[in-house]
Amino acid sequence: MDVNFFTTVERMEEVSDRLLETAKKVGIDTWEERKKNQTPSCYFGEGGVCCKICSMGPCRITPKAPKGICGATADTIAGRNYLRMVAAGAATHSDHGREICRVLYNSDPNGSYKITDVAKLEKIAKEWGVETEGRDIYDVAHEVAYKGLMEYGKPFGKLNFLERANEERKKVWEEQDVEPGAVDKEVVKAMHMTHMGNTADAEALVHQGLRTGMSDGWGGSMMGTEFSDVLFGTPMPRDTEAFFGVLEKEMVNIIVHGHDPAMSEMIVQAAEDRDLQEYARSVGAKGINVCGLCGTANEVAMRHGVKMVGNFLQQEKALLTGVIEMMVVDVQCIFPALGPLSECFHTHFITTSPIARIPGSRYVQFNTAEAREQGRTLVREAIDNFKNRDESKIYVPEDKQKANVGYSCEAIRKCLDGVTNSHLDERDTYKPLIDCIKAGVIRGAVAMVGCNNPKVRPDYAHIEIMKKLLKNDIIIVVSGCSAQAAAKYGLMDKRAKDFCGAGLKRVCELVGIPPVLHMGSCVDISRMMLLATGIAKDWGIDVPQVPVVGCAPEWMSEKAVSIANYVVTTGIDTYLGVSPQVSGSAQMMELITEGTRKMVGGGFIINTNHEELVDAMIDGIEKKRAALGI
Repeated sequence: MDVNFFTTVERMEEVSDRLLETAKKVGIDTWEERKKNQTPSCYFGEGGVCCKICSMGPCRITPKAPKGICGATADTIAGRNYLRMVAAGAATHSDHGREICRVLYNSDPNGSYKITDVAKLEKIAKEWGVETEGRDIYDVAHEVAYKGLMEYGKPFGKLNFLERANEERKKVWEEQDVEPGAVDKEVVKAMHMTHMGNTADAEALVHQGLRTGMSDGWGGSMMGTEFSDVLFGTPMPRDTEAFFGVLEKEMVNIIVHGHDPAMSEMIVQAAEDRDLQEYARSVGAKGINVCGLCGTANEVAMRHGVKMVGNFLQQEKALLTGVIEMMVVDVQCIFPALGPLSECFHTHFITTSPIARIPGSRYVQFNTAEAREQGRTLVREAIDNFKNRDESKIYVPEDKQKANVGYSCEAIRKCLDGVTNSHLDERDTYKPLIDCIKAGVIRGAVAMVGCNNPKVRPDYAHIEIMKKLLKNDIIIVVSGCSAQAAAKYGLMDKRAKDFCGAGLKRVCELVGIPPVLHMGSCVDISRMMLLATGIAKDWGIDVPQVPVVGCAPEWMSEKAVSIANYVVTTGIDTYLGVSPQVSGSAQMMELITEGTRKMVGGGFIINTNHEELVDAMIDGIEKKRAALGI
């Protein structure tokens, strides 16, 4: 397939269906079959009204039994389950951030991990009161990292990065008592509140959900993003490709999968070593082809241009091509099904974190002291495995699309600097973007995030929503699996300006950007919050007033619930295409839609019909414009 032409969702599905034929040939199931076997879903689980937090139950709320054994109502049970999802999601993303803090703490000019973005490190050091003048940059890094680690367990005070917010937001957070303390404290408090015999008030549970989500978004996740930039480089625009066609039949194919860039960086660097490239050629391959899946794909794509095979629901399909010598995973969103599936092929399935131990894998725990050499060892092992392919099991689709990735906040401001004739005091700001919004050339922006979900047609809602937003002159920033949906379709190609209305098309041509801007992995949603906050500061308004909304049309994980909470607490309305599991409680549904909006200025808008969902987003943006008088 010529990469110069855009694809269709139907073609993407056709490619996936062809790979399922290989699954049948080797006698293994995939998520499609397992989803059918799980249908219909549990009614009580869907509504969030099944309680199993003690052994008196499980208790289920029905018209006949409106209370659990302890007297807990549907509101209590749904609220507790909801808060536990927030806590698990916050723990997951924040623990990712903690690991990056540890890597930064162990950075060494002669070791595996070095400082790449000195300017960003110095900026953070200044924010946190760390002296830099006359000091070795690694001494600074280690002190900043130590302070970062203390954000997880400090006994007093609030999170350092909260100071980045605009003054209006900080006032709201203080008044509503949603400023989080230490990250771990908020997660533990959430779990304590939801233990049997504790909080039964739904509003209090939702309130703690906001605090817990904030500890992630303005704490653990933000540190994960910022410190990754310090170590591996702040993303700037670069070209890559996406979809199954990025796999090369005549090369050694290694897939990195998960979310933590510490491991994947070592694999990417090792694969570029000249001696290993020569070794690959010596066994009959043309070279080494490292590709990415899921969050890790976004991390290495935006920093190295590594190609992206696909998103969450394509991890099994990648192995079904039969040309993957090794899949190396770190943490989060990894199917246990990859273990038995890899055994049907020659693929070596390697897990690298004690957080994600999976049957059918070989465990190689990465550590900072030996990471570079461990990366080389794994790449060499993959090369040795090249000769073990079974030609009868190989099918590699040719489909792929071009993508321009790596739009960090710094990159966006730099792009704006390149086209503005404004005074110097307006450079390195969002003022040119604000001018476009005020003029109506751009109507607003949508932060599109989230996973794939088998409950809906994978990628379809992402793509169709994006196309309609672009047609209505609404620019889109994306992260995570939503970004890969856009990449596979071609919407992150600069030529995708042809999908846009006249105003947005002109902006894309002038600035030299695609209409869908890639901001990173799901942990990098903190970039989107800083983007919205930066616009609000430069405009002189509060975040809820900015014509910006969030959208997660196919979300599925606990991380997404944490993300949604810190996004709405930042003041950004968030539109969901999959309903949270609280529908069994009318009070909980009201609290997460209208209740939080009254508290912090943002809430959920839920609609499982993607056409109605996108219309609601456009309407929401236009109402914000009208309120500003623009």
